Amino acid sequence: MTEYLPEGYLFETAENRAALSSFYALNDAMTAGKLLEAPCVICNSRHDLIVDMGCMRGVIPREEGAIGIAEGTTKDIALISRVNKPVVFIITDFRRDEQGELYAVLSRRAAQEKCRAEYLDRLTPGDIIPARVTHLEPFGCFVDIGCGIPSLIPIDMISVSRISHPRDRFRVGQDIYAVVRSLENGRICLSHKELLGTWAENVEMFEPGETVTGIVRSIEDYGIFVELAPNLAGLAELRPDVEVNSCASVYIKAMIPEKMKIKLIIVSTSENAFCGNELKYFRTSGHIDSWVYSNGASGKLIQTIF
Repeated sequence: MTEYLPEGYLFETAENRAALSSFYALNDAMTAGKLLEAPCVICNSRHDLIVDMGCMRGVIPREEGAIGIAEGTTKDIALISRVNKPVVFIITDFRRDEQGELYAVLSRRAAQEKCRAEYLDRLTPGDIIPARVTHLEPFGCFVDIGCGIPSLIPIDMISVSRISHPRDRFRVGQDIYAVVRSLENGRICLSHKELLGTWAENVEMFEPGETVTGIVRSIEDYGIFVELAPNLAGLAELRPDVEVNSCASVYIKAMIPEKMKIKLIIVSTSENAFCGNELKYFRTSGHIDSWVYSNGASGKLIQTIF
């Protein structure tokens, strides 16, 4: 399982560097069917990927660039976007070009198929896996879950604290963890909020009387929601000088566990203030069958069943 990580994880490993060090090491890697990574330097006019393997050039023919390219279910942008980034591949052959120069024939598709058969197809709902953010859309966050194979975290599954866009929580290239939500027709859908702690776990990081930094997430008629952590927000009274996504210094006036509420007073806001909103994971491995966010004293049940 550890072999099938998001694209780029293998690139700087000692084992990968050793395999790329000579023709003989590459030949051994081909015989073993080993997954390797090297930077893609060119996507040519035929959409073949040219890979700099150090000791020699590698070529990934267009149809070998990704699962679905040959069938037309994957668009060529999946190939173009790999330029200047590491690509994963399996060596399938060595050939000589018209000038007699030796090069390696590579297959990224074969690496993805191996990843799918030996790793992804064996996952079950509730499994926690590593992922890498590849791009962000208003409706969700796309991630690489192994060898460049994409999956989606819908925006409402990112955190309990609501955000207006996934960029409010993630950045492209960020390494994160996710939990398998469902598997349908070969597609894996992910969730994320279950790894960021319950209400009780998050509230333990704060106490009444403290003044802390938060992020304004929404302004309603009855108050302003300020995020203290990705899975925890409190409500402050309305004031005119506040904007959504601005940083705020907030005084914690009260915590009410039986209602799962936190009362806040906004002290000040600033666009340039430091916001310590880095993700804190409470789980990063293993499997969960169910997750209950709500506090037992509240009488309100908020849960996910996988």
